[in-house]
Amino acid sequence: MAGSRETVQPKQAAVPSPVPVPSPAEPGLFNRVSVGRISEIIVEQVRLLMRQGQLKPGDRLPPERDLCERFGVSRVTVREALRMLESSGLVEIRVGARGGAFVTAPSSDRVGEGLADLLTLSVISAADVTEVRMILETGIVPLVCERATEEDLGDLESICQRSEAALSTGDYSMDMSLEFHIRVAQATHNPAVVMLIESFRGPLLMSLQQAREAAPEMGNLGTREHEQFIDAVRRRDPAAASTIMREHLERTAHRLGR
Repeated sequence: MAGSRETVQPKQAAVPSPVPVPSPAEPGLFNRVSVGRISEIIVEQVRLLMRQGQLKPGDRLPPERDLCERFGVSRVTVREALRMLESSGLVEIRVGARGGAFVTAPSSDRVGEGLADLLTLSVISAADVTEVRMILETGIVPLVCERATEEDLGDLESICQRSEAALSTGDYSMDMSLEFHIRVAQATHNPAVVMLIESFRGPLLMSLQQAREAAPEMGNLGTREHEQFIDAVRRRDPAAASTIMREHLERTAHRLGR
């Protein structure tokens, strides 16, 4: 749609410089639809354009009226498609003069919510989650040993100190163990690894809680193993760190019957 690009009015001198307004999606990206559940077809077109890189985080979709013309559908259908995209976390709907539907960056939260639902519905088990953790979390140990900074190590030590304090007062929860493992993933300094591990946040916590129900002493043992893991990483000893992590996860798997 030629001429749909938004014009930014100049600001008064006393007002801070505005944040750049994202450009609208390029014309010609969308095809008319006429079969099936039309709103779902529109959603799939937008998904495909995102995967192909033609729609990027921050891009603004055309206004509803323009989308109606491009897809050849009613405004009700377009609004339904936008609601579906928003609920999937693919777009953010903003109101106001500079509002509209904006493409969002992918979030691991959406994946984690879906995995947590599957775990709750018993489609996958806590033991299944721990088995995947064995693959992922032992696999990243060499990267952690190579790349962990003093800040990373300090944060991990702080988590252990807080865990010990909570254990002494009876306030310990498996959220602290979850926090430790997420922070270990962050020490790889690989955003893909971090997103993958964080997507397991909900299922990981549920599996840890189930394991502790089977073995209440896990908090104390786990915290000691976390401290041993930090020591091995500080020595840049991937073999020792991998052994500690593997035994740590194997014990959890055993408590869950795997």
